[in-house]
Amino acid sequence: MTEPSDERIDGMRFETALLHARRREPFAVESTTPPIYQTSAYAFDEEERHAAVAGGRAPGYVYTRLGNPTVAAFERRMAALEGGFAAVATASGMAAIFNAVSNVLRAGDKIVAGACLYGGTLELFESLRDFGIETVYVPELTPDTLEQAIDERTKLVFAETISNPKLEVLDIAAIAEVAHVHGIGLVVDNTVATPYLCRPLDLGADVVVESSSKYINGHSNAISGVVIDSGRGPWDPQRYPSMAKWAKFRNMAYTVKLRQGLFRDTGACLSPQNAFLNCMGIETLALRMERACANAQGLAEWFASSGHEVEVDYPGLPSHPGHDVAGRQFGGRGFGALMSIRVGSQERAFKVINGVKLPLRVSNIGDTKTLITHPATTVFADNSPQEQQAAGVWPDTIRLSIGIEDLADLIEDFGQSLTAADQA
Repeated sequence: MTEPSDERIDGMRFETALLHARRREPFAVESTTPPIYQTSAYAFDEEERHAAVAGGRAPGYVYTRLGNPTVAAFERRMAALEGGFAAVATASGMAAIFNAVSNVLRAGDKIVAGACLYGGTLELFESLRDFGIETVYVPELTPDTLEQAIDERTKLVFAETISNPKLEVLDIAAIAEVAHVHGIGLVVDNTVATPYLCRPLDLGADVVVESSSKYINGHSNAISGVVIDSGRGPWDPQRYPSMAKWAKFRNMAYTVKLRQGLFRDTGACLSPQNAFLNCMGIETLALRMERACANAQGLAEWFASSGHEVEVDYPGLPSHPGHDVAGRQFGGRGFGALMSIRVGSQERAFKVINGVKLPLRVSNIGDTKTLITHPATTVFADNSPQEQQAAGVWPDTIRLSIGIEDLADLIEDFGQSLTAADQA
């Protein structure tokens, strides 16, 4: 069992905050769980009040595309857990990334990113080229490579705490320091780590995004994303002209612009039902992550010593290049529940995947159940071979999202599958 942290969230340790942080919302009735406000619009007794709320002169809700009490409950919880100033929930993780970066960029701007990004993010950044926003990729995002990649057009640095599926571990504090010397904002995708392992805003990131469909939800029953603002971003209007109109809001500028700009206009809002499911998932995040991280560590060690021809990529192994950074950044809580293995050929990879009995063959991560996929032909199917390889995806790569099953059952299952694959 992980020792409880002394760090407080709303005066509580992390595990307690999952249940109680910022949960007292102004609902019509007291409830142990957030009520689901399954409505598209909100009625007013007086048009004066309607006009005041619609005009932003009074608090309240007008239309669920713009805001909803159940969604707001989820946003407040995520802002608290990530140590952020405010959060904006979106319809998906990809919507969160799009809104987060587009909020401060315009045609002619550049993003610097590590090359080992999630396949969907790579495709999104390629689409942004049509809008005049270019992404420059570096093979390994370090302070030195970042320094070399920055020029006068660079406006954002984008990276993942733990890359999916290459498992590179970002030294967030070191990257943030370089970005801020140049007056550039750092956006970190914290989907794989979650605030259970790491809070990037505490280490210098300016904005965090998460595909809360994954570990935050934890049960593969709701598509969602979230953008969390530190309130400390370097959004100088001289470098970010699109922020000039919003500078008067000071530390609220990024979030206010997002809510009243792209998020409002594109309509990528989270449904109340999915917000409710995420609120329920948050409550068990620590329990699920603790068990899944322990299972992943045990399974990685077994793969490494099993005698089967398997190359394991997992930050919890001392041989992993990011092991020391992960140990320092994650505070001893574990090394995540995601891993990749290479088994020699695509043919053998398919045999192993088809041979396991417990893992579900799914293009997803973060479930209570162990999930398995061949990323080259699923998640990264639309990416070029060069993009795949930069992201750590090879024809023989298998990605595993480890669940909360009994570890002994997982080891037995993979053991029999590897043995059968070798005998076929």
